[in-house]
Amino acid sequence: MGAMTSLEWLTEFLRAHGGVAGTVHRVVAADLMELDAAVNIPPPVQAATAKIPVGKGMAGIAMAEDRPVSTCNLKEDQSGAVKPGAKAVGAGAAVAFPIHDAGGKVRAVIGIAWQAARDISDDELRAIQKAGEGMP
Repeated sequence: MGAMTSLEWLTEFLRAHGGVAGTVHRVVAADLMELDAAVNIPPPVQAATAKIPVGKGMAGIAMAEDRPVSTCNLKEDQSGAVKPGAKAVGAGAAVAFPIHDAGGKVRAVIGIAWQAARDISDDELRAIQKAGEGMP
């Protein structure tokens, strides 16, 4: 069997962390990411997030600031980071976080959403990020 695809990896990652939906956006230019894998993301949302400029939405902010961006409730978030498309996913808590190449540069942003609204502890976030760094 060959290397795991991004979609296979994301499916396993969501299962391991209790997520109901997720995305992988790969950095393709200094200011742009492209959708590489999506699980349980409605087609219109996939179309709207096929290309994400740096700084736009949760994934774009995670890339720009090289930090996790989370919400405890996707549907009711008022921060401005959560765009209407993300609210359409119908999930509760969510986080978008950067993963890095060997040189420490952001190579992708992983998004994971859970069914219920809840707070994500710092310890849980660190564990999820560590697991995410293993993405192919």
